[in-house]
Amino acid sequence: MTLSRRTLLAMGAAASSLAPALAGSRPPRSNAARFSLGYAPHEGSFASRGGLLEQIAFAADQGFTAWEDNEARSRPVAEQERMARALAQRGMKMGVFVASMPRWAQSRPLLGGNDDAEREAFLADIRTSIDVARRLDATRMTIVTGFLDPKVPVDIQTARIIDVMRRAGDIVAPHGVAMVMEPLNTRTNHPGVYMQTIAQGFAVARGVNSPAVKILADLYHEQIQSGNLIPALEMCWSEIGYLQFGDNPGRNEPGTGEVNFAAIVRWLRARRYAGVIGMEHGNSLAGRAGEERLIAAYREIDRQGGNV
Repeated sequence: MTLSRRTLLAMGAAASSLAPALAGSRPPRSNAARFSLGYAPHEGSFASRGGLLEQIAFAADQGFTAWEDNEARSRPVAEQERMARALAQRGMKMGVFVASMPRWAQSRPLLGGNDDAEREAFLADIRTSIDVARRLDATRMTIVTGFLDPKVPVDIQTARIIDVMRRAGDIVAPHGVAMVMEPLNTRTNHPGVYMQTIAQGFAVARGVNSPAVKILADLYHEQIQSGNLIPALEMCWSEIGYLQFGDNPGRNEPGTGEVNFAAIVRWLRARRYAGVIGMEHGNSLAGRAGEERLIAAYREIDRQGGNV
């Protein structure tokens, strides 16, 4: 069948009108090669580029494939939804958000203490965080296991924390979400917390024995508290569900402190790690110079980490 010129022109016009809609359904192309691992910036990593959504777009353009937002639970629902759409449009994976925020000034909660009300309040936070995880398409959420109660033997506190984490795991497991317990250092940032090392997190996670309760291995905290990073990861790997980077001292980007992040990247590649790595740190320089240095630092450890 021969098509008339008028028909051909009409078909061309229709195709032209559909092109913007089809283009809008595909993720925009990034301007840089994607990183080999799921390094996840956060709001503030690229503050000079604008607000939250502009920073997500900029991160995607630099080749980052994930995003992290500790504050997501406290954001209005509409903002959570906008962030989720922005991440989906750019093909980025959501990392952690904090499911139950500690009250640092009050040294609370005491999840191993004598007051059941503190544990019930924690479980209430976990229940309400499920909706946040669903909106953001997040599969991990951060848990801080609270502070030590000086009036209760540590072994009793450990047993109680295992019990409450089992209950929390039962709440989130049906939703395909895992809570990751974060050990924190007591020497620089968080004196008095209960969980202080990855090894301690391993003991609690094995006691809970649930795929919904794992460890967040924040290497900044672990370097301060224990060091010996790769052997700690090796021994506890079966219970580690998420990682965060941050150099020490200073808690800034790789290359500003003592941690050999290229070796850690190489180790993670050897284990085919495909999860998110939160960039849980600041920028060592202010403004755009600091942002460019941040990107360059991750390019460098990604390159030095090599292919396995």
